[in-house]
Amino acid sequence: MRHTDYGFTKTVKLNYDEALNKTTEKLKEKGFGVLTEIDVRDTMKKKLNADLKPYKILGACNPPFALEAIKAEEQIGLMLPCNVIVYVNDKNDTVVAAVDPVASMMAVKNKNLSGIAISVRNLLKEVIEEV
Repeated sequence: MRHTDYGFTKTVKLNYDEALNKTTEKLKEKGFGVLTEIDVRDTMKKKLNADLKPYKILGACNPPFALEAIKAEEQIGLMLPCNVIVYVNDKNDTVVAAVDPVASMMAVKNKNLSGIAISVRNLLKEVIEEV
């Protein structure tokens, strides 16, 4: 697994559909629901007639942590849900990645969010590691 300034990324030995299913399954195991699913490939084809490799954005939410975050910072919904992506790269590898909520919460500057963000970060790291 590779950590960037804003997320966690892992190339997996699964095909795209298997990775998408396993990622969703692992999110559920860690208490996340997938609130949104954006098929970027399909959207770009319809809107721009552009051809992309498979690429989906999953909007993952862990309700207990989301509730804590909203109580700590009323407008935190601007940063929710946590995005998790599954895609096929230019080398035809399947990649899974998740946002690092600690990085995104730094923009908010609310110390009451740091513990929540760390907890969610740890869960998302586990998801990516286990796919």
